[in-house]
Amino acid sequence: MHRDNLRQTGAALDSSSPEMSQPARRGVPKETGAEEEKVVSRMKRIFGFELSDFRSWHRFVSLVNRPADPASLGVFRFLFGFLMALDIPQERGLSSLDFRYFDDLVVCRFPLFNFLEPLPLDLMYVVFVTMWLGAIGIMLGCFYRLSCLMFLIPYWYNFFLDKTAWNNHSYLYGLIGFQLTLMDANRYWSVDGLRNPRKRNAQVPLWNYTLLRTQIFIVYFIAGIKKLDADWVEGYSMNHLSHHWLFDPFRLVLTEELVNVLVVHGGGLALDLTAGYLLFFDLTRPYAMVFVTYFHCMNSQLFSIGMFSYTMLASTLLFCHADWPRARIRRLPAFLRLLLPLADPPQRSSSCVYAGSEPARSRGKQECAGGKGFTFRQRLGAVFTILYLTEQFFLPYSHFITQGYNNWTNGLYGYSWDMMVHTRFHQHVKITYKDGVTGEIGYLNPGVWTQSRRWKDHADMLKQYSSCLARELSNYNISDPEIYFDIWVSINERFQQRLFDPRVDIVKAEWSPFKKTPWLMPLLVDLSPWRSKFDEIEKMLDNQTDVVFIADFPGLHLENFVSEDLGNTSIQVLKGEVVVEIVTEKRNYTLKEGEKMQLLSGDYHHVYTVSEEPSCYMYIYVNTTMVRFEQNYTRFVELQEKIKNGTETEDVLPELQMVLNGSAEDVNITDPVLAAFVRRQRRQEEYERRKNATVADRLVRFAQKKHQTFRRSILMTGYAIRNLVYGRPPMEQLMEEMQYVNMKLYEDAESQRPKTEDHAEL
Repeated sequence: MHRDNLRQTGAALDSSSPEMSQPARRGVPKETGAEEEKVVSRMKRIFGFELSDFRSWHRFVSLVNRPADPASLGVFRFLFGFLMALDIPQERGLSSLDFRYFDDLVVCRFPLFNFLEPLPLDLMYVVFVTMWLGAIGIMLGCFYRLSCLMFLIPYWYNFFLDKTAWNNHSYLYGLIGFQLTLMDANRYWSVDGLRNPRKRNAQVPLWNYTLLRTQIFIVYFIAGIKKLDADWVEGYSMNHLSHHWLFDPFRLVLTEELVNVLVVHGGGLALDLTAGYLLFFDLTRPYAMVFVTYFHCMNSQLFSIGMFSYTMLASTLLFCHADWPRARIRRLPAFLRLLLPLADPPQRSSSCVYAGSEPARSRGKQECAGGKGFTFRQRLGAVFTILYLTEQFFLPYSHFITQGYNNWTNGLYGYSWDMMVHTRFHQHVKITYKDGVTGEIGYLNPGVWTQSRRWKDHADMLKQYSSCLARELSNYNISDPEIYFDIWVSINERFQQRLFDPRVDIVKAEWSPFKKTPWLMPLLVDLSPWRSKFDEIEKMLDNQTDVVFIADFPGLHLENFVSEDLGNTSIQVLKGEVVVEIVTEKRNYTLKEGEKMQLLSGDYHHVYTVSEEPSCYMYIYVNTTMVRFEQNYTRFVELQEKIKNGTETEDVLPELQMVLNGSAEDVNITDPVLAAFVRRQRRQEEYERRKNATVADRLVRFAQKKHQTFRRSILMTGYAIRNLVYGRPPMEQLMEEMQYVNMKLYEDAESQRPKTEDHAEL
């Protein structure tokens, strides 16, 4: 509900209805009745409705079907369709469909329902272009219902087809698309309005606004409730964000620790909890708009979340008075109004309930029902509003039903609104297979036959992946294969620990969406206080020394290999008791709490937990390769400064001099140390360039990237339709077309880096 509709409709309900026409109750003085009426009127001015509107079904139906200005809804429809048209080639993946759904691609997929499979590649392009045309139709309000279905059905098909791409904002897009399908959002600024005078600038029922506003409120508020988790409040969920340059202004007055706790976590919690309320009220809305805009603009720079930030910014306009576009348009010169929506007052609509109107018969149904009768659609709108909002408040806490999806975080992440509450870091992933007939044991690359890394954190995806691996291994003469996963992960800066039982054959393991996963290892929450000790230990180490904290369960052991790049590696027990087996020496060493031992590089060792409680230990090591690189990097930087200043008197190799004076753009650098120096220099230059870029530069780069994405989407879609109509051309022609499609029109520093550049996982 919203208070701005009072300005449009006058009285909220039919004054002739029995509830409104009853005199004051017997025994109640006139003064008391007048005071009560004054209080009620104040409530209506603030909230847009009275408590009496909920005392009967009749009054509630009248309330949710109260006429509202269609202007704000029409503008949001336009913006949502426009943003989805940008999102489909990018985050939905139209521009990269050939990489994901190539017909001969052997890959393990993770649909919500196992019977769901992708169509042939050329047909997948038809599915996506249908979705894109639907988004354009929504934006223009052209053949509105059909356009909504063209967008909605392919969207949810694609959404259910790949759980690894699930996230909260993708789920939100699908919900908004579903709501718009049922609404009259084409009553303003639409092609349908031009074609049909009855739809043009016609009022819409209030429930159209109620659903969308409450949906956005839920996104904020439930996200805030989920952030009341201890990990978020204590600053462990997103502590890496405080390093970002966006928080540089805060670091001028606060330490980095305080920026992390107060600004990143405290500010995010406060905004999510209050944004929905502050946007609702007229008095606080201007301030909320400022903070929400700043928040989403920062998120657009912090995270790769596509159009989500811009969609949430567009949704804030729904909380303004429904006629706000008309007021803005009236202030513009007359010649500009020709290209903009109407500024005239809206016309009445048969979809709404008007105060004081009598029921009318049209086509055998009651329309414009006032106090005595409602159309079926008006009743259905009221029922749908109740059921939908109840379901949306319930779903984020429905994980007691879908227990099979509960891992260390509850349920499917994509509908819980627990955005950014959990950060994971994987230290070790091992996949072991065993031939069920011969007993032969082997190991698989963790990324084999998959395009995603998200399966590592979810039992349901692990079950799907194991079935796929078993099916593929059978093609390599491995009979009745058994698959074992040993996955180590740290969540919110805790110990690295196992997520799943490595002794269980996942192919034959039991999994059900409605039962707890028996092979899920428990999160060692009792060890969470150790995180403060981690900080103390890390502060005692020098800049060249790294540390990894491990926790393991009794009866299990860790197989580890000390790389030759690591020097001065030691293991120290923090809690419990372990036995360290050095494989090459065939010797065991028992370590108790506080004891440590050195480990030789280039050797395997096993760490057995022999205590009755979980063991906790840490590896302390020096990355000698990185240390040498840092020393060489410092030397090159100093030498570069001397060459630029003309103070270098020693002989410098020609290749080195060309690199350091910046004249070696196209030179093939043979020295690996020098090549690594160049790569870091280019990364640093690119970082500084992007950090100091003007708004105009950012917009140009944004437009260029979008052009590349759209160009590839259009060309590949055209080729796919050509293939369906005329058949596929010869392979030589296909290769030429792919070269043309992948041609880069805009080269930036990132695309010019050497192909041997190393990549770091954040």
